[in-house]
Amino acid sequence: MKQATTILAFETPGRGLTDITRTIARWQQESGIGEGLLTVLCRHTSASLLIQENAAPEVRGDLMAWLDRVAPEGGHYAHDDEGPDDMPAHLKAVLTGVNLAVPVIGGRLALGTWQGIYLAEHRRRPHRRELALHLIGT
Repeated sequence: MKQATTILAFETPGRGLTDITRTIARWQQESGIGEGLLTVLCRHTSASLLIQENAAPEVRGDLMAWLDRVAPEGGHYAHDDEGPDDMPAHLKAVLTGVNLAVPVIGGRLALGTWQGIYLAEHRRRPHRRELALHLIGT
């Protein structure tokens, strides 16, 4: 059994979904581990991770619009230390999650045909986000 770990950093342009599949897949392939389990942790409380459709950009837009409706900005939150998008960003991260587990089979991430891994930025302004990756297998 082998293990590999790393911290990857991504620059986000502000609110939206950033496809990070290729970067993570490249790291997995460079690790030399072809069978196992990859875990990914977003090290932030106002950003999150999703596995979602990678073909139709409308899906990503609809997801972000839905999150905005579920956790809207406004003056009704006690926590607004960093502005009106602060608490809604935390709520969106709770809803979507900050960790993923992806099997590695046959030397590749076992994602479906139309699946991609996305870093969801829930704040309006750009951020530098870090993800911790751990891969265990053979």
